[in-house]
Amino acid sequence: MAGPSVAIIGRPNVGKSTLFNRLLDTRLAIVEDEPGVTRDRLHAVCYWNGRAFTLIDTGGLQPTVQNKLYQDVENQAKAAMLEADVLLFVLDGKVGITPGDWEIADLIRKSHKPVVVVVNKIDNAGQEGGATEFFALGLGDPMPVGALSGLNTGDLLDEVVAQLPAEKEEPPDLEQVRVAIVGRPNVGKSSLINKILDADRLVTSSNPGTTRDAVDVVFEFDNYSFVFVDTAGLRRRTRIKERIEYYSTVRAERAINYSDITVLVLDGLDGATEMDQRIAGYAHEAGKGLVVAINKWDLIKFNQEQFQYYHEEIQRRLSFCNYAPLIFLSALSGRNVERLLGIIGQVRESQLHMLPQIELNVLVNDLLTVTPLPLRKGESSQVYGLTQSGTSPPRFRLHVSNPRAVHFSYLRQIENRIRQLFPYCGTPVKVFTEQKRKRRL
Repeated sequence: MAGPSVAIIGRPNVGKSTLFNRLLDTRLAIVEDEPGVTRDRLHAVCYWNGRAFTLIDTGGLQPTVQNKLYQDVENQAKAAMLEADVLLFVLDGKVGITPGDWEIADLIRKSHKPVVVVVNKIDNAGQEGGATEFFALGLGDPMPVGALSGLNTGDLLDEVVAQLPAEKEEPPDLEQVRVAIVGRPNVGKSSLINKILDADRLVTSSNPGTTRDAVDVVFEFDNYSFVFVDTAGLRRRTRIKERIEYYSTVRAERAINYSDITVLVLDGLDGATEMDQRIAGYAHEAGKGLVVAINKWDLIKFNQEQFQYYHEEIQRRLSFCNYAPLIFLSALSGRNVERLLGIIGQVRESQLHMLPQIELNVLVNDLLTVTPLPLRKGESSQVYGLTQSGTSPPRFRLHVSNPRAVHFSYLRQIENRIRQLFPYCGTPVKVFTEQKRKRRL
């Protein structure tokens, strides 16, 4: 990610994610009063006093815990330390210095990175004197902060900006495209992003529910800067029991809303389930580009006849978004992963494509000649023209004298004719009616 970066590190449950949200002035990271909620590295751009830098939230460092999942989380935190230009070492001002804090302090010294010692959970100015204990760590002056209340966070940002390296002239930015990777739990979303990056950027596990936050990962390909958003597995609201899982689901849905393109990852062993249909429908209704990636294809052995039936069954279940390309891949072996990137680029081109007005005029005249606008409930309407009113998704307006007389099936015919002019790969096409009184074409 371009520009300087600042990593927030420390033990679990010292308030790193709360501080992350406070400095960004948003609720991006999930915050719960229990350790181990944050697992992957979260990146977000922070602006202060004319400087922009990437703020990185990390999972808690627990050197003494011998557990694979916790070790993977710790590896993510250590990778953030290597990536960052400045470290924010967050400590618990109510608990004081712990053995784990000493071990993290040793890691920081070995990194030779600039560090700001942040003593969190200082509720008011009267408690600031308690931060003096943390001088003993030998990492500089501790700064008392209340991430929850906002106490001294402005001063903290001033100190962070002072520690940043000098500004450099950046190369021209590529077009940024946000791509939400969504699907049911344990279908291989994080593994797919790791394979794209060719690095263990995200924590993966065979246990469902490993990913909790919506995690942004930047990857440049061709003329695009893809921001892949790894999301928690989506499941029915009635099956969500824990608060953390509920907030994870909300963030996954929000990731779709704020994305340009959605990649729906299916488990090849299950095919398209009812929940997959719901997720695809959510992206379709939101007007997002859509690619359906059938993962774990290396585990499936079909003959031609079996594959044909399997393929047709997925198309039947997702017939309402038949514009979405299907790609069969393996996040484990890397099969067709690079091809997926090419398809995402094609979808983006389709989202931004504008049809020439002369072609739309010909389309309407031909359609009216072959299929005149029928009466609806005894009402008639004149058609004056068709124009493209927007992109991403492509939007078209049929100008008529009486919108109530136009049945949605006629708009569907127009959509089909539009797709004959240009396929609009992987994107819904929206056709609306607009009342307009002018001479008929």
